[in-house]
Amino acid sequence: MSRDSKSMDINILGREFRVACPESEQEALQAAAQYLDQKMREIREQGKVIGVERIAVMAALNIAFELQNRPKQNGVDISALERKIETMEAMIDEALRPQETLFDTPDSLSS
Repeated sequence: MSRDSKSMDINILGREFRVACPESEQEALQAAAQYLDQKMREIREQGKVIGVERIAVMAALNIAFELQNRPKQNGVDISALERKIETMEAMIDEALRPQETLFDTPDSLSS
């Protein structure tokens, strides 16, 4: 667990799971766990899938299918936007890399 992560408990199908999560993301993780719990309960109530692992796999497939078929929100292709942001972050990191050597101390350069 990293320094900024804290453990938290989530409940899925009546089972408690302790997970590590940055404090700033705990609310989002709790919402995701509740969504997963809801999807798994829906599958279990249909009675066609038996076993927690199978229910979890079916819920994961259903959620992945939802995400793939809903790439646009308000006319914006979210996945394309995310890829563009990742590309821009990489370009910024590359541009800033030479600047890091300017701030190295003489001691760190001799090691």
